[in-house]
Amino acid sequence: MIRRFLAVLHARNMEFLRDRSSWGWSVAMPVMLVLAMAWIFWEDDQTLFKVAVFDSADAVDPSAHPFFATRHVDFFTTQNLDDAVHKVARHQIDMLIRLGDLAAYWVNEDSPRGYILERMLFGSRGASMSKQVVSGEPVRYIDWLLPGILGMNMMFSCLFGVGFIVVHYRKTGFLKRLNATPLRAVEFITAQIVSRLLITLLTTTLLFWGTSVFLNIRMEGSYLQLLVVAVLGAFALIALALVVASRVSSEELANGLLNLLVWPMMIMSGVWFSLEGASEFLQAAARLLPLTHILEAARAVMIDGSGWSEITANLVALAVMGFVLLALGARLFKWRSD
Repeated sequence: MIRRFLAVLHARNMEFLRDRSSWGWSVAMPVMLVLAMAWIFWEDDQTLFKVAVFDSADAVDPSAHPFFATRHVDFFTTQNLDDAVHKVARHQIDMLIRLGDLAAYWVNEDSPRGYILERMLFGSRGASMSKQVVSGEPVRYIDWLLPGILGMNMMFSCLFGVGFIVVHYRKTGFLKRLNATPLRAVEFITAQIVSRLLITLLTTTLLFWGTSVFLNIRMEGSYLQLLVVAVLGAFALIALALVVASRVSSEELANGLLNLLVWPMMIMSGVWFSLEGASEFLQAAARLLPLTHILEAARAVMIDGSGWSEITANLVALAVMGFVLLALGARLFKWRSD
C-alpha cells in the first residue's frame, strides 16, 4: 500500500514540476467580479468614514444623536467594546461611540480621519461626552492585504491543481487505466491531497518569505500558528476541490464549477477589503467559506499576535469543513467517465 501511494505521489509531483503552463481567468469571471463588487458597495452616498456604535440595537437610530445623521459616514453597531477599541487603535475603525449614562467616544489621535470625525462630533453637540484616547501603530494596507493575496494563491492552487487535474485524468481515461491496477481509490485520493498540500505549502512559504524580507511585513504572532492555519486551510480547499472532481467528466464543466466556488471567496472572504459593517446576512454567508476562516486566522496571528484561543474557532471550522468535504468527495468518487 505504501509503495503504491508513494509511486502515485512521486508521479503527481513530477507532473507538476514539468508542467509550466497556467490557467487564466475565463471571460465571465471578471464580469461577475465587477458586478458582485458593484452590488456590495452600491450606495447613494460615498462612504468616507467608519464609526462603530456600542449598542445592543441592530441599527443606529439617527434620533439618538444628531451626529448619526451625518452623511458619508458608515455607522454600524457592535456589542464587543474591547474589540472595537482595539480596532480604533489599529486604525481599522475611525471612531467608536458609546451612548447612555456612560457616554464616551474613542479616537486615535494619530488618525487624520479620527480628528475630522471628532471635529464633526463636537459640531453636532457631542461635547458632553468624555474623551477616551487610544494609541497604536497603524496597520499598513500591505500588512493587511498580504494574507489575502497568499490565501487567494492557495485557493487557486488547491482548487484548480486538484479539481481540474482529476477531471482531466478521468476524461483522458487515465483514471480508468489506474482502476485496472491494484491501486485503490483511497490511495489515489490521499496521494493527490499530500502532493498538492506539499506544493501549496512550499510555494506559499516562499512567497511569504520573499515579501516579508523586501516589504518588512508585520508578524506579531507565532510562525507555528501560521503554519497550522495554512495546513488546515489548504486541506479544506483540497477537499472542496475533490468534491467537484469526484464525478465530473467535462473539463469545461469543472472549470465553470470551480470558478463558481472561486468568485464568492474572492469577494466575500476579505481578500481585498474588510466586510466590517456589512450586512449580517453577508457576513454569515462569508463564514461558510473556508477562505474566510483562513484569512481571519492568518490576520489575527500576523497583525494582532493572537494566541491559540483566539483562532481556535477558525481552526475547528477548517478541520470540520475539510473532513466533511473529504468524506463526501471519497463517497462520490468514481474512476470512469461513463
